[in-house]
Amino acid sequence: MTILKGNFQDDKTGLAGLPLGKILRWVGIAFAVLVGWILLGNIIRVTRIDAGHAGIEINLAGSQRGASDIPIRTGWVFYSPLKSQVLQFPTYVQTVKWTRNPNEGHPVNEEMGFNSKEGMEIAADVSLSYAIEGTKVPEFYVKYRISDLENFTHGILRDIVRNSLNEVASTYTVEDIYGEKKAEFLKKVEVMIESKVSPVGVSVQQFGFIGAPHVPAVIANSITAKAQAIQEAERAKNELATTQAEAAKKIAEAEGDARSQVLRAQGEADANRIRQSSLTAQLLELRRLENQRALIDRWNGQLPTVETGQGGGGIMLQLPKP
Repeated sequence: MTILKGNFQDDKTGLAGLPLGKILRWVGIAFAVLVGWILLGNIIRVTRIDAGHAGIEINLAGSQRGASDIPIRTGWVFYSPLKSQVLQFPTYVQTVKWTRNPNEGHPVNEEMGFNSKEGMEIAADVSLSYAIEGTKVPEFYVKYRISDLENFTHGILRDIVRNSLNEVASTYTVEDIYGEKKAEFLKKVEVMIESKVSPVGVSVQQFGFIGAPHVPAVIANSITAKAQAIQEAERAKNELATTQAEAAKKIAEAEGDARSQVLRAQGEADANRIRQSSLTAQLLELRRLENQRALIDRWNGQLPTVETGQGGGGIMLQLPKP
């Protein structure tokens, strides 16, 4: 009886002349590695938090179930999908537009409707910009339980904006909202929205109307007519003020001329009084003698060749030559 030593399978050969036992061992090792890789992939995964984002780890098992209190910063993150989930939210500014224009936002009418103090229905195209603070991402998730920011923007945030518009508009007339108090109205709405979302890390960067609010045509025409009337009244007031200013200027000039003439007349009268008060008989005689002296000085020595006839009458007589 012959006794066989060794492994019977090792004596057989497989592909490429390798012993069948070695082939089976390599197959087993490869299978074990494949199974381990699959199990490892289910136990440990890796993801990346992009720049401008903040992540949060949600514990699905154990005593600490729920969102982690510490946000995950930018970079690679290892986690086990069997016990946790990693979500990330953008922290850069998001801008949303709710309008009736199908080419902006969603291809449906998304304009905001609200009521004024008189109960007048107003519609408006609205623009809002906001950002989530990275350090408060856990509070944001715990508050709203939303992993898709699109659902928050067009769901929760839209409702907050519409409610704030209605609440503030109930204290303003349609003329105020449509006219000169529009900026004040929008600022109050923005402050109210901010107060409702800031506790969970959402900051409002900008809020406003896109264009003018939409009101019934009758109201719009009435407001426009009133504004035009105010402008016309203001223009007339300015013209009246200009006319009054010009009239006052002319009056002032006339008064100045009259005062000047009075002053000149008074000056001449005073001069005449001074002259009259200074005239005496001696002074008049002196002036007469001075005049005669001036005539003598100007005489050329010739006698007159004509003289007036006797008795006057204006008859001129020729005198004989000497």
